[in-house]
Amino acid sequence: MVVLPKDDYRHQGLRRQLVDVLRAKGIKDELVLTAIGNLPRHQFIDDTAFLELAYQDIAFPIPCGQTISQPYTVAFQTELLELRRGMKVLEVGTGSGYQTAVLLAMGAKVFSIERHKPLYLLTKARLASMGMRPNLYFGDGYRGLPREAPFDRIIVTCGAPFVPEDLLGQLKSGGILVIPVGEGEEQRMIRMVRRADGTNSSEDLGAFRFVPMLQDRVS
Repeated sequence: MVVLPKDDYRHQGLRRQLVDVLRAKGIKDELVLTAIGNLPRHQFIDDTAFLELAYQDIAFPIPCGQTISQPYTVAFQTELLELRRGMKVLEVGTGSGYQTAVLLAMGAKVFSIERHKPLYLLTKARLASMGMRPNLYFGDGYRGLPREAPFDRIIVTCGAPFVPEDLLGQLKSGGILVIPVGEGEEQRMIRMVRRADGTNSSEDLGAFRFVPMLQDRVS
């Protein structure tokens, strides 16, 4: 089990301020805002040097060279999913577990893949300490989880050089995939919708920065 920092009234006040910032930046989905307003982001940050900054709208480093995305990015991607309670969601890139927790708080049934074994184990223990038990897997996110497919929604939290066909093939008809695509330091946020005939519509929703999604590599 992971020993978590206390969550007190000061943290709750900072979360309310963060929600106001996200709303001012254009996040409209009240379910997303409520989830972020309820979740103790400081408990997902391992480096105590960053704890006082946990509710600023910035990213932080986490183990294995990964990051916990800034709250706006988490809120933006989540809003694009158009989640409804009970939906089956595949998350590629568990990371710290913060995005996973947001999805759980919104009532999703979450399946999440992490390619870094130490981070997978740490996050699994952290979420258990918080009373959360999503379906976590250690493996290659490019392949998705064919044995658990199809999914209502798929969210990728790392920058992919292309959209993996395996992920598209694991979407239900009418399902949504949200994925940052591009090589280098900047990616384009893409939302794809699976049509009934098996084709996909695609929207480009702007530039973001993510750690890279590496193919055929687990560590």
